[in-house]
Amino acid sequence: MALAFENQIEIIEVMEGFLINSRPPEEIRDQLDLNYRIENQCVIVFEIRPKWNNPTEKIECKIAKATYIQKDTTWAVFWFMSDMKWHGYKPNLKVKSLKEFIKVINEDKHGCFWG
Repeated sequence: MALAFENQIEIIEVMEGFLINSRPPEEIRDQLDLNYRIENQCVIVFEIRPKWNNPTEKIECKIAKATYIQKDTTWAVFWFMSDMKWHGYKPNLKVKSLKEFIKVINEDKHGCFWG
């Protein structure tokens, strides 16, 4: 089930603010950039960078995911591990808002999101 329109507006506002504060300087964005996408009930944060063996091709490297849980009105927090699977972020499995999700990934106390 997709998120309600009102939720999508809030998501865009929060995530655009995140990008304004977190993207690398404009002059290096062709080598490293940051973005997000909304998929169903999830917000996925990812890096964009050149592919190592073909620099003309861009790849997306997943960083973090928040999945909206309607019955609890919370967001489940996940990080993308080297096994190419999403794993619950155990220090903060759930947060009450998308702003709190952004705070968790920015702090990255355990080095799961930004290494």
